[in-house]
Amino acid sequence: MLPKSFVSVGVIALAAALLTSVPSKAESVQHELESGDDAGLCEGFGPQAPRDITSFEGLNQRIFGQAPAPEKLNLCNIHTHTNAEHKGPGFAVFAGHGEHGGYQCNGSAGLTEAELEDPSGGHGAFEGVKPGDTIEVHWVFSSCDVKPGQGLGSCLTESCTNPTLRVEAQTFLVVNDPGALDFTDFNYRGEMRGKLHQPIALPKNTGTPVVYSGSTTGPKYSQAVCSPLQVTWSVRPQCAKLDISSLHRWAENGNIFREDHSHGVRELVTAPELLSPIERNMAEKSWDDRLRVE
Repeated sequence: MLPKSFVSVGVIALAAALLTSVPSKAESVQHELESGDDAGLCEGFGPQAPRDITSFEGLNQRIFGQAPAPEKLNLCNIHTHTNAEHKGPGFAVFAGHGEHGGYQCNGSAGLTEAELEDPSGGHGAFEGVKPGDTIEVHWVFSSCDVKPGQGLGSCLTESCTNPTLRVEAQTFLVVNDPGALDFTDFNYRGEMRGKLHQPIALPKNTGTPVVYSGSTTGPKYSQAVCSPLQVTWSVRPQCAKLDISSLHRWAENGNIFREDHSHGVRELVTAPELLSPIERNMAEKSWDDRLRVE
């Protein structure tokens, strides 16, 4: 998670560790290829994000309670990252290191000329994204009594500085196609359910979300510079096509989040010491490419 206007708060809880296995040699090689400079891993922090959601392993010894379902929390922010910060079954194409790296949807190379045509000629209202790009969208929820707004600072208040945070994440393949999903269908327009601020809807039919304990993300963090914030992540494992014109409409109509561009990414966290173990009772996911854990 990103935007720069976040209020820094120290919120890590101590606990006992649950722990699984040491990475294999093959996993270590992949770690070297897809992670940045790991010299001097940060110490004393809780589990970090983003991660490869097909891997259950994690050695981080700090745990915290899982956040309630999104409908029991207040929506506080929506923002996007160009390229997926997470790696998953549907977005496993490595796009490089650094702020503009991350992962692309597996279907990126198979788009048609029509899907890749830019209807705005590079002058759309929402910047940093073009047809053919991958974006990861974050719907951020908070336990604080807050209203949706700009940046992650909108997720807390002076009297609620240690919120329970949850992020619902969906990766999209951006295309020029009015028949693809419309981003404004997932926007916030003042919806209240049970006195809680909620989006119009969250994406469906992209697989059972992988839920894990992590942190905030964004390019200012790395494996050497960790985020202190605790976040329950819910990451959908498959991509979905999204009409680029709907992103431009979202920006043109003055969304309450004041989002007019897509943000950079935090490099994938691969060091087991910085990852939480994922519950092994989630042995089989409803992914297109099923993952089984013996």
